[in-house]
Amino acid sequence: MKYVLITPAHNEERFIAKTLDSMVSQTLLPERWIIVDDGSTDGTAEIVGNYVNRYAWMELIQRHQRPDRNFAGKVHAFNAGLERVRSVEYDVIGNLDGDLSFPPDYLEFLIRKFSDDPQLGVAGTPFTEDRGYDSARDSFEGENHVAGGCQLFRRECFEEIGGYIPNPAGGIDWIALTTARMKRWKTRSFREKRFHHYRSAGTAGKSERAASFSYA
Repeated sequence: MKYVLITPAHNEERFIAKTLDSMVSQTLLPERWIIVDDGSTDGTAEIVGNYVNRYAWMELIQRHQRPDRNFAGKVHAFNAGLERVRSVEYDVIGNLDGDLSFPPDYLEFLIRKFSDDPQLGVAGTPFTEDRGYDSARDSFEGENHVAGGCQLFRRECFEEIGGYIPNPAGGIDWIALTTARMKRWKTRSFREKRFHHYRSAGTAGKSERAASFSYA
């Protein structure tokens, strides 16, 4: 099976090299990986550009800064990347955040799950964070919840649910999962693997205190 990935990135210079290094080490590479620099004011675009120049399957899109940032902005950035893969043949499409790392067989493992189960619509894994946090153990979500940091969709499922909904109030990954289940697709977080998340949600360009009030 073939897959494509889209990464909306805003002020990720601290960690995006970890994601880039994880991707170039994958045992199964994507057909395309579109990284959308969503108005970053740091060195995100420069870091990504150094990799794009070396790997033909990567592409960088740069968007202007937005004065009013909210949850919907991530979807608009994702959709800008989606336009660039319209003509690409693929079976699975995924959102990949720009502050993660994962083992070399991570994407091959998940793509194999889609191959094994035609009813699997959304797949991912639990994640870890610093100080020993493990979402499989320390959160209330069950195996049907797929964390938004790395959320893969079978193409038919993604198209049937209408993609991500740009809800300014947030919950875009939860809305996508719930809609998929309503349409009788399986959603599953496979606990054999983990990705590591390096920063608290919403802290790109903000303090952790400010991020607790809004995420963009």
